Amino acid sequence: MNREQKAAAIAEIADQIRESDAVYAVDFRGISVPQAATLRSKLRESGATFRVVKNTLTERAADDAGAEALKALLEGPTALTFVTGDAAVAAKALAQFNRETDLLAFKGGLLDGEALDVPQMQAIARLPARDVLYGQLVGMVASPITGVVRGLNALIQGLALQLGQIAEKKESGEIPAGEAPAAPAETAPEPDAALEPEPEPEAQATTSDINDNEADASAQADDAEAKED
Repeated sequence: MNREQKAAAIAEIADQIRESDAVYAVDFRGISVPQAATLRSKLRESGATFRVVKNTLTERAADDAGAEALKALLEGPTALTFVTGDAAVAAKALAQFNRETDLLAFKGGLLDGEALDVPQMQAIARLPARDVLYGQLVGMVASPITGVVRGLNALIQGLALQLGQIAEKKESGEIPAGEAPAAPAETAPEPDAALEPEPEPEAQATTSDINDNEADASAQADDAEAKED
């Protein structure tokens, strides 16, 4: 590889580091060409690229990309996985390959520019896929809404049951067709005495009538005394 080819490789690796959401470093000793091809195919499904690189070129690329934490992982044969898709799915693919072949041990990596150690990479490999996490989150958010919907359904079912009972009573003749069901009978109130017609008041003598009667009596008395005289 001449100088120009090295410069082009460094620039390409630096771009991959900058454009990746995660970068995983693994020890690739012992992996065969067919095994590497199979792994590349699996990683491609999760938006990841598996690449065997020279440590010296990767160190310079890490300097160019501002990924200083990646340089500490470049000891011994190192392969990099550049992830632009689901970081958990890519980590799962590497972990599964390691379980099946006892190859590609985790060395560390980067996630959103932050350094990852081996336990953190193993924890990421145990996470559910992004789609599963989204589904769980939607389920948690939607659970109160589901309760409201269930309550409304219960009310609707109760109303439908009552309407069905009314329809059955109409068909049996218990309720005349076209009429609403009668309200529960209530005890008739006692007649209100205040509402009964009052008897007409008897005629009462007025003051003027009394005065007229007294005047007549006085006049009669005077006439009687005059006759006696």
